[in-house]
Formats: sequence, C-alpha cells, structure tokens
Amino acid sequence: MQKKIAFLIYYQKENFFSFNALVAALETQKDLDDIRIFFARGKENLFDKLKSILPKFDLIILGISFFTSQLLEIYDLIQKINKKHPKKVIKVAGGPHATGEPFNTLKMGFDLVVVGEGEETLIEIMRKTKDGENLTEIKGIAYLDKEKQYHFTSKRKLIDLDDYPPLPIKHVKFGSIEITRGCPYVCYFCQTPYLLGTFPRHRSIDSICKAVEFMANRYDKKDIRFISPNAFSYGSLDGKTLNLIKLKELVKRVKSIIEPDGRLFLGSFPSEVRPEHVMEETLELVKNYASNDNIVIGAQSGSQRILDLCNRGHSIDDIFNAVQLTLDFGLKAIVDFIFGFPFQEDEDIDLTIDVIKELTTMGARIHTHSFLPLPQTAFKSLNVKKISRKVRKILHELNVRGLAFGEWKKQEDLAFKIARLMKQKK
Repeated sequence: MQKKIAFLIYYQKENFFSFNALVAALETQKDLDDIRIFFARGKENLFDKLKSILPKFDLIILGISFFTSQLLEIYDLIQKINKKHPKKVIKVAGGPHATGEPFNTLKMGFDLVVVGEGEETLIEIMRKTKDGENLTEIKGIAYLDKEKQYHFTSKRKLIDLDDYPPLPIKHVKFGSIEITRGCPYVCYFCQTPYLLGTFPRHRSIDSICKAVEFMANRYDKKDIRFISPNAFSYGSLDGKTLNLIKLKELVKRVKSIIEPDGRLFLGSFPSEVRPEHVMEETLELVKNYASNDNIVIGAQSGSQRILDLCNRGHSIDDIFNAVQLTLDFGLKAIVDFIFGFPFQEDEDIDLTIDVIKELTTMGARIHTHSFLPLPQTAFKSLNVKKISRKVRKILHELNVRGLAFGEWKKQEDLAFKIARLMKQKK
C-alpha cells in the first residue's frame, strides 16, 4: 500500500537555487505528482508548517540543504526538530556541507544524507518512500544503521543538465538560472570542483531560453541572472578556453526574449569571473547585451605566492589587467579578496595590502571575505586564524571611504565557532 507523502523544504535564501533545481526535477516524474511539496522560510514557519501537515500525511520528508557557513543554525534547528517531532519525519540533508561531511551530518541528527548532486537521488528517495521500499539501496546516500554504523551506498554519475529544467514550473519558483556546473581550476579553498566535478557541463541554450520564457512571458519576471562557477566560460569545452561564439549566442537569444524592458546580468552577482577571462571581447558582450554596471572579479590575494599555494592559476598582472579593462569599458570593478589564510606570512599581507591600495586608487571596490576551511577541499584541515591587525586597519579605512564592503568580520567569528563545533563533534 502506497503511503501518503509530503516533501517539506526548508527554503532559505542561501539555498533557493539548489531547491529550485531539485523541485524542477521532481516535477518531471509523473508518478510522483501525488507527493505534496511545501516550502517553509524561517524556523518558526518551518515548525508551524510541520504542525499543520503532520496529521494529514503518513510521512513527511524534510529536506534541508546547507553550506558550512550555515552549520551552527542547522545544528540548532535539527536538535529542536528531533525533540519535537521524533516520528513521522524523515530528515534528509544535502548541499555542500552535508556532501563534504556526511558522517558528521548524520551525527547531528539527520536520517539520510544526499551526497553530491541531488536530482536523481531525491527522485529515487521519493519513489521508494512512497512504495514502502528500502532506501538503503539508493545510490548517492549515506546513513547510519541500527548499530550506528556508517554506510555510503556509492557515488552517482553526474547528470546531464538538460535532463531536468532549471526552475520548477508547477510550483512557480523563480530565481537565477544555473547555466554551468563543474570547474576545472580546483582552487584549494573552494568546494565546487569536489561537489560538481572538474569537467564543465553546460545547460543548452534552448533549455535556458525555455526557463527565461517561463519567467518573462507568463509572469513578467524579466530580470535574468545566471549561476556559473565562471560566468564567461559558458559553452567552453574545458572551462578554460572561452567559447565566445556560444556565449554570444546565449546572451543574444536571452536578450531577444526579454526585450525591450528586461534586464540581463552577466559577470555580476550571483556569479563572478576569473581575471584572465576579462577581455575586450567578453566586456563587449556585457556592454552590448547585459544591464549590469559592474563586473565581479575573483582575485583572492595580492601575493603571487598565496595564489600559487591556492592553485588559482592566474597572476597578479591578470588582476590588474582585468580591473583596468573593466574600468576602460565604463564598468565598475568589484574585486573579491579572501583574508586570513593560515599559511600567509607578513610579506604576503604587505603585498596584498599594496595591491588593494593600488586597485582602489584605480577605481575598484573590494569585496571582503574571511577564510573558512571547507570539507573535501585541500585546505579542510587548516586551522582558523585571526586576521592581522594590519589588514583589519586597512579594511576599516576602506570601508569608511566606501571602497570596500563585505561581511568578513561576521565570517571570521563564524569560522572560529564552526571550527570549535567541528572539533567537539569529531
């Protein structure tokens, strides 16, 4: 006998994009149409929704996706859920942190962890739950057995992005459209290549345009943004050599759908670009087809030694060239930097400060971040260290002058708290 199932999503702004993709995948499965999907934003709404739907269903599958930066919030949340609703709720974790730390995520109180991409795994979880079948045979999950022994069922193959739409249509959720997964650069502080692979997979232009038409023509949502590890790399076979013909075709077709009053954003939030890919040709595409007045450039450090240790694959000169070209094209240059690398030396700090001063003198703004060791990455075991007084001083001065922005202080405090929690749990 099939069970009456509900899928309740903890729908936080940090995780909108991933859940949009997952719900879009579920919508393609006709046999799962009878599974009701609910969205809850915020803790109070989540508990209210649980209370209201629990009597109406045989089982609730609660989906929570989170980054390492959300660990403290999610840890507290799952303890309260387990205390209030120990039965009838299957708690499924996914996302970057759960994938990188599946065992510790289970120890937090989750029943299942989806490891890696979730589309096909979630479909199978729903189908087997509905039919009362064993979930432990599903590929791509981790769980603890009755004796609290850890099991990981095996990796799934990476999906073809065109197998599923980027946005849910039946449940009418909007957002940025993911156009590329996978990054070949394998920067040692970044989890993306470990999560999504080092070979870039691009969503087809037809699939992207179908999502744009859904937003623009049916609901008059004409601000179009893209999600990509490197916004200018769309269509590239290796993710490093640009495919300008394909990129131009994409922005040209999208622009034709949203004209005359729509806005397309390329190379700005929520995606950034690599410095060496800021060229006259890519900036001309932005000027001719996009509406953003800025380009977000990933620099990360002003020390070549640090860049090399991070496996960034670009030079300090690339950063300066990117900023100068951006400004020459009449666009604002926003440059990302990460502060607090544990292995940096005084010389690296001085070099970074000098580069930042020169960039801001040129007219750039600095987007500030604090280092956080992430699961799976080469830097996962590094200790969190306090950002130096010298850096704190210059960042404060730039912030006051409007030349820097970001939440590096909050991120630094969070990094220490998370490091303490991770050590306790281990």
